[in-house]
This record gives sequence, C-alpha cells and structure tokens, in this order.
Amino acid sequence: MSGPGPRHDLPVVIVGGLHADARRAAVARLLADVPGSVVLHHDLATATAGTVVRTVRDATGILDAGEALLVNDCACCALREDLVPELVRLAEAGGTPLAVVELWDSVEPKAMAEVVTAGGFTVTGVITAVDPALVLPYLGNGDDLAEGGLAAAATDQRTVADTFARQLEYASVLALAEPLPGSPEVDDEDRELLTQLHPTARRVPIGHGDPAGAPAPSVSAPSELARAALAGFDVEAAAAAQHPACALLPAEADAHGVATLVWHRRRPFHPERLYAALEDLTCAAARSRGRFWLAGKGDTLLHWDAAGGALCVESAGPWLAALPDAAWELVPPVRRAAAALDWHPEHGDRCQHLVFTSPGLDRDGLERLLESCLLTDAEYAAGQAAWERLPPAFDTLLEV
Repeated sequence: MSGPGPRHDLPVVIVGGLHADARRAAVARLLADVPGSVVLHHDLATATAGTVVRTVRDATGILDAGEALLVNDCACCALREDLVPELVRLAEAGGTPLAVVELWDSVEPKAMAEVVTAGGFTVTGVITAVDPALVLPYLGNGDDLAEGGLAAAATDQRTVADTFARQLEYASVLALAEPLPGSPEVDDEDRELLTQLHPTARRVPIGHGDPAGAPAPSVSAPSELARAALAGFDVEAAAAAQHPACALLPAEADAHGVATLVWHRRRPFHPERLYAALEDLTCAAARSRGRFWLAGKGDTLLHWDAAGGALCVESAGPWLAALPDAAWELVPPVRRAAAALDWHPEHGDRCQHLVFTSPGLDRDGLERLLESCLLTDAEYAAGQAAWERLPPAFDTLLEV
C-alpha cells in the first residue's frame, strides 16, 4: 500500500460564501495584506453546460486562465482534478507566501478543505465572507440553487438556505462586510443572529470593496484578516464538529430579539406524532439541527438539518450503544467522548439533542410541541418490543 503523497510548504486559505460581494472584498483584503499572494478561482457559472473556468491572479491582475471539464457532473471532482495541480505548480515555482482559494458562490468549504489537504497542502484557514444584513434573508430562502443560477452542476438539488448554513457553520473565520451604499443597515438583531448561529467563529470586520473589486479601507487592523487566515485549521476536527453524532452545536442564548433553544431529552419520539409535527417544527426557527431518536429505529442515529422552511432527515449511522464492544475501537475518540456525555445506563447514547435558533423564537410553544411528540409514560413503559410495532411513519422519508 502506498503512503500519503508529498507535502508542500505553500499555505492555503479557503475563502467562500454565497455573498459574492463580501467574498470578493475578503479576497481583495488578503491580496492587499499579504504581498505576493495568489488567488485561484474556479467559476462554475457554466457548470451546468459541463465546463469550469479557472483564473489565477495576484494584486496586479490575472496571471493565467484556462478551462476545465466538469468531471462526472461533479464540481468537487472537477476542482480536485484541476485545483490541486495548480497549487502544486505554484508550490514548485516558489515565491508565493499564500495561496487563496476563492470558492465560487455555492461551493461548500468542507469538501474543498478536504481536497486541498488530501493533495498534500496545509489549510491554514477557512473563511466564509458574510454580509450580516443578509444572514436572515439567506437562511429563509428555500429556493433551489438552480433557480438563481447558483447550481454547481446540472444535478445539484441543494437550496440556498441549507448551502448558506453549511458555509457559515464550517468556517473558523467569518469576514463581516460593511453594507454597500443603499443596502439595509446592519442592526443588533443581525449581529446576534450571526453570533448565535456560530458562536465559536472568529469574526473579522472588513470593508465591502467597490464593484470593481478594489479593497476598501478595513474597519479592523490592516493585517487582522491575514492573521486569521494563517492561524491554522484542523480539517479533521472541523469535520467532527459538523457530524451529527458529535456536532459542536450552539448553546442556549437569548439577546436582541434572537433566541437559541437547546432541547435535550432521553426518551424516543413517537414516529407518527413527530411526522405530523414536522412542518410546524421546521418553520418554527430560521435554523435548526441536531440528532434524534425515533421509537422503532433504536439502532439508527437520525440527523435533523433544517433551514429555509425545508427539512432534511437522514440516517447518520448507528448509535454507539447499538454497536458491539469490539467495534468501539474503530470509532474516532471524539465520537466516543461525545457519546459519554450523553450516556444513559439503559439507553446508552440514544437521546434527543436538537437546537433551534431564530429571531422571535416561541420557545414555550416550541417546547410544548416537541414534548407532545415524545412517547407518553404508558408508551414508554411498554418497552422496545411495543415500540417496534408502532407505525413506520418515517420509512418513506428515510428510504429504508
């Protein structure tokens, strides 16, 4: 078996986000702050036609341009095949202190960080550029990416809201743009929503940049974004923080009209009652996520992921309590540690851990609705054999 490929000294920072003006401003700020840095960008506007346009530029302008074919109708595959060789070329040529990978609008940073790392490079930072005034409108936008010309491939079925949420929550740094003249002002509610959605992110104010892409004066110290970009990034830890079994979810909060409800219980949902409440639960908050336990599917950890009025429910593999002891050594330590925090003498790590974040959140009403979906005392006392006979309301949704 061959070992890992060669490592390269060229540091790489990834800058993404659906807020294109903010993203361009963040990239311009990095070019200004790190002399000699180079930006690689793959434009997927023509991806639905099967091609990707690559540009390489520095602060003076475009250095190189080319076109790559979309591989297997997969944007990630195309970038993997074209981006890594370009980074290798830059690394071998020497003289580049920082490579900035500017992702196209709907490309998600997680996949690209893993591609770059697998290619032998160190990702020193992942930045999502955000216009704070647009956070709630984008989280509430349930339109398909394709409707806005933002699909990364002809088969792309993601929505604006779920894509934006993942871009926001994966990054270690949020570059916060100033509003453009004539655009909505940012208020305390906008800032608080961003803070509660991703409380651990480092937030760096930047200028918004003019339409031509020239850097605007920075609100922060000139090198703050550059320092954040080079601070380091742990790709494995970031993946674990997004995995539903051990996700680093927001904590309880309530400020400036925005609230986060953390709902944690140790008895399963009744499948029919939960299914009947899905629409109301999905629309109760701008963003909700977590893991849950369904009676009758006691071996399966289920992932809850909702934004823009749309919900994705899918299996995230087995609960640890459902695995034989011998299999535990194959489970990452972070997963075992997360399970230990939720461990119950009878049910193991099976639990409900859902988090809802939104302006104007009706916490009491939401808690009552969630509680009504749990097994009653009598149903719970009937035991697992009885739970297995409950109507399989989720089978179609889960395709199991």
